This record gives sequence, C-alpha cells and structure tokens, in this order.
Amino acid sequence: MKEIKPKHKFYELSPAGRLARLADETHLAQEQLDALSGAAGLSLAQADHMIENVIGTYSLPLGVAQHFLVNGREVPVPMVIEEPSVVAAASFMAKLARSGGGFTASASAPEMIGQMQVLDVPDLSKAKAALEAARPSLLQEADGVDPLLHKLGGGARDLEIRLIEDSPIGPFLVLHLIMDVRDAMGANTINTALERLSPQVEGITGGRVLLRILSNLADHRLAKAACNIPVETLAFQDFSGEEVRDRVIEAWAFAAADPYRAATHNKGIMNGVDAVVIATGNDWRAVEAGAHAYAARSGRYTSLSTWSKGPDGSLQGSLEMPMAVGIVGGATRVHPGAAAAVHLIGVKTASELAEVIVSVGLAQNLGALRALATEGIQRGHMSLHARQVAVSAGAPEELVGAIAAQMVNEGNIHVQRAVEILENWSSQ
Repeated sequence: MKEIKPKHKFYELSPAGRLARLADETHLAQEQLDALSGAAGLSLAQADHMIENVIGTYSLPLGVAQHFLVNGREVPVPMVIEEPSVVAAASFMAKLARSGGGFTASASAPEMIGQMQVLDVPDLSKAKAALEAARPSLLQEADGVDPLLHKLGGGARDLEIRLIEDSPIGPFLVLHLIMDVRDAMGANTINTALERLSPQVEGITGGRVLLRILSNLADHRLAKAACNIPVETLAFQDFSGEEVRDRVIEAWAFAAADPYRAATHNKGIMNGVDAVVIATGNDWRAVEAGAHAYAARSGRYTSLSTWSKGPDGSLQGSLEMPMAVGIVGGATRVHPGAAAAVHLIGVKTASELAEVIVSVGLAQNLGALRALATEGIQRGHMSLHARQVAVSAGAPEELVGAIAAQMVNEGNIHVQRAVEILENWSSQ
C-alpha cells in the first residue's frame, strides 16, 4: 500500500496543529500531551517540592525535532531551548542523515564515578596498597547501599586508587568508586555509597576523608553516534555535494586544531544536547561539565566530534561524549513535562536516551558546520531572530511574519525598524 503523506509539513502547522499531529502519530495519552503543551505542566505545588523559596514557574519554548532515525527507529525529539534555528537545523540535518541510514548510536554501561579525597595519610604508598587489598570488602559494603539497584543488575563495579602528588596542599590519595547506576543519573546513589565507605577508608589508611562526591567527568559512561551522508544529498543552491562535504571537513579541522574555535564548535553540539537533556528533566549542567572536560582529556581542548571523507566519497561524522542521564528519579519523574518528553522519545532505558541525545548533538553540529561553511550562519538564524524582533516591537500575531520578512529583505533587523514598518502599515 502506498504511504499517505500528510498534507502539511510539521513546521507549517500551528502549535495546536502540531500537537494534534503528535496525538495521531504517537502513543501519548491526553494528560501527557497536556503536559507537553503547558496546559497541565509543572504546578506551583510540584515546583515547591523541587527547590527552595519557590515563587512560581518559568517557561521556555518546547519544540519537537523531526526526521530522526536512530538505530533504525523513528524518534520524535523534544527540545527545550530559547535560541532560534536550533530545532529547525537539527530536523533538517536528521533528514539528510536518513539518506545514509540515519544515526547509529551506542552507549557504554551506565557507570558513574564517585570520588573520595583522603588527607593526612601517614604513608601514602602503604595506604594505597592497603586500599587495593581491601577492594572486595569495600565493594561489598558499597553494594549494600542500594539492594534494589543490585537486584536490577547494577551496583559497585570497581575501585581505583590514585595518588595526587602535586597539589597546593601537598600529596594526598583519591579513591574512585565505580558504580553501575542502571537507569538513574546516579548522583544520590554514588554520594550515599561514598558516605558509607568513609569510616572504613579512614581506618584502612589512617588518614582523614574530606570530600565525598561524584565526578561529572563520567568517562566510564560514554555515548557515541555516527552518520554517513551520501555526497549527492549534501548539494544545495550553487554548492555541489563535494564542495559542501569538503567545506564541512575544513571547518571541523579548525575546531580540531584551535581551542578558541573548539569552544564555539562544541557549544553548537551542546545546543542540541542540552535542549533534549532539559526537556527530559536531566541535569544539563552536569552533562555540560562532563562534555567540556572530556574535550580536554588529551591535555588540549579540542572538538568533541570528528568529520571525514568516506571511501565512497560520503561525509562521515561521529561524536563521543560522556552522557550521565537518567529516566528514573529526580525531575524526570516529578516534572509532568519531563515525564511526557521521555514517553514521546519512546526509550525504555537511560542508555537508549543517551543514544538519542548524542545523535541530536551530532545533527546539530553538522547543521552549524554546514551553515558556517556555505551560506553563513546568519541567513537562517536571522530570519527567525527577525520574528522575535517583530514581536518585541509590538507587532500583532498576524503581522509578525510579514514584518520579519521585510526586515530580512532589507538586511536591517532592529526593533526600531520593526516599529517603523508597523507604524507605516498601521497608518495605511
């Protein structure tokens, strides 16, 4: 049977129309749709249980990126972000990637690192050896913190003992507790386990335990995405596919070699990553911190992604980064919109969510590189920015598009110009 395509593209619909399309095409219940639309989102009472001194709630736009094919599965991707062009760019790049089979993604075991700082140790070498000898008993103790986690297949996996030889306070020991936290982000589990182990560690080393906290450089918990885009798919306007491919690779090489460019390059990746992390109620600051630390793991800050020419002339891209996200506990369960976003993506494990997020990051990276290396970043971005300027100038909804279009055509996108256009039209 021939597939019946919808009459209107998703972005051409009104917000209500897009929500209705989601209702037709997804498994979401009405209460989940209401949570996504804001009709029944986070209540003041719920917010009051999340943080201190609550006086209200604060909204950001929630969009849905289209065309994502991740490991062969269609994925509508909720994105919370205030910056224009991000959702559109992710959707368009996902559409290009489909021509090469979409995104292939994977995630390592959800292992988080907890750190314990051990000071005032009489004999560092002897204490390090004693901790390594006590590894089985310490891991067993850590496993007792969360019996349910252990039952689900998670729990303590390893201990790593490090010696910090040069610091402002002199040498000290650091113990790393590696725990598989399954579908949680894992901060609470890790921190509780470290608290439990502290007295034993002090007894074994003869030292004093100070800090006991997880590390956001979650380099045991990595997510990776890759795509392969046929060169003919990349052609547009006066740019051949080969030219676009080569320019993308050249633009990436700048970020690979220069930290000043790499910072902005990686920020573009995080435009996509953070937007999904926020939509699903996860800790975007933790993911940001881990990403940028991982980008400097060689001792020099560089690009998180890699782009190259494939044997068949295609454009090949990959992205690997730490991805400490969860689908249980925290805001993911408390916030109705976050819970609905997880349902919309259709993932059953935190690892699956990580695979989707890293795919969005790679798509966003390609969108930025393609725009920068061809027509320039401002063309698409400024058309959307112009709409915001028109709204700021007080334009009614029915005139926003027309006023924005005139400013873009004039190359004069300022609030004062929007006011002038509005006044001219109002006087006619």
